[in-house]
Amino acid sequence: MTITTPDWVKHAVFYQIYPDRFARTQRQALPPEMQVPLESWDSLPTPQGYKGGDLWGVAEKLDYLQELGINAIYFTPIFQSASNHRYHTHDYYVVDPLLGGNEAFFDLLAAAHERGIKVVLDGVFNHASRGFFYFNDILENGPHSPWLDWFTVESWPLSAYDGERAANYKSWINNRALPEFNYENAQAREYIMQVGEYWIAQGIDGWRLDVPFEITTEGFWAEFRERIKAINPEAYIVGEVWTDAREWLAGDQFDGVMNYLFTGPTLAFTAQNRVEMSLVEHVDYFPYPALDAKGYAEKIEALLNLYDWEIQQTQLNLLSSHDVARILSVVGEDIASMKLATLLLFTFPGAPSLYYGDEVGLAGGLDPDCRRSFPAAEDWNLSLLEMHKALIALRHAHPALRIGTYKILAAEGNCYVFARFLDDEMIVVAVNTGDRLLSVRLADMAVDNGRVLYGAGKVDWLGDRTAMLEIPARSGMVLGNL
Repeated sequence: MTITTPDWVKHAVFYQIYPDRFARTQRQALPPEMQVPLESWDSLPTPQGYKGGDLWGVAEKLDYLQELGINAIYFTPIFQSASNHRYHTHDYYVVDPLLGGNEAFFDLLAAAHERGIKVVLDGVFNHASRGFFYFNDILENGPHSPWLDWFTVESWPLSAYDGERAANYKSWINNRALPEFNYENAQAREYIMQVGEYWIAQGIDGWRLDVPFEITTEGFWAEFRERIKAINPEAYIVGEVWTDAREWLAGDQFDGVMNYLFTGPTLAFTAQNRVEMSLVEHVDYFPYPALDAKGYAEKIEALLNLYDWEIQQTQLNLLSSHDVARILSVVGEDIASMKLATLLLFTFPGAPSLYYGDEVGLAGGLDPDCRRSFPAAEDWNLSLLEMHKALIALRHAHPALRIGTYKILAAEGNCYVFARFLDDEMIVVAVNTGDRLLSVRLADMAVDNGRVLYGAGKVDWLGDRTAMLEIPARSGMVLGNL
């Protein structure tokens, strides 16, 4: 089949926002449900505490995001929930009151779209919560509930809260707070399909799908795609699949996945033995063992051969997320490692996704520590911020970095060089992960001229389409012929 994906995603730079932690609104007239006691913004996050970030606060930060170069936002869940992460959904049609409710969301959506910024929401469709009305009815009415078959109950009475008794209904990873839907039930399936359709019709630009591999009902995601694309053919459907995702990326289900198969090798190459193993050894994206350039090239070639090129261009590439420790902490707060990895992120095929705060040097270990509040301006690492602005601007300025083909030119020792080609444009990216200056000779280039667009490296053209690059220690450079 012919694979089609949303064209805008190929040109997008995403910013992932965990709404409780990004920004509190500065408006004064708040509804009563937002006038509640909150944790101190600057204190370390706790599993259950609320910081009070909200969607009006995000709208007030759109100038900042636009100046950074962001043109797409991915929100972790925003629907009503009794948890700060909101993966315990109470109502799929109601935005959480602490976030400002539906009014704040529609204000934000309009403001983002006015600036050309797309908005993608998190669809938590494998499971709901004990507070979800249709499951709560089962808790109240037992086997008399009319929605009994929307879930899978194994015995009575339900043990929804008593941790000393086994949970006797099907729940995600046996977490009794997260009852799983029974999608063999046609009405439960139709309910979620209509939720997906509703928010697309309201104007959102796509869905990021939480643990979609847990839904094994035949044809579920194919139907979901068909119905979403019928409303907006350019809607983005991206799944949270950490490993080989070919099963979902044949063109009939998702447009891409969160590309942890890029994340792991990129951190293993740029940080090498600087990776803090305690933060990564129990998480399935494997930024270890350390890779040299040849090992990294092999991983990247395998990844680029895994999926159709149309899919490669709409993968969601990332270095950090709400599910893993932040890159700054993973690389042992080694700024050079972070800068090298970020250079590779913004020059790789697919849509780069920046986790809020990474651009200003926000650290964070494993959940909940990776969900810290966005820091005050006086605590920003301005060197990192300027680097992110420069690389995002470079990506926006050069179509080859967005949709150009990818070719590895050199991979030996600590030196990795590749090119992106589009028509007459060639962009060369060279990375030196070692501790000493490297010189690399590139012959048979597609062009016979070019200049340094980014980084401290130097280039000498020797004639006959041959270039000599000098790449300082622990740094990278970008060379362009335009």
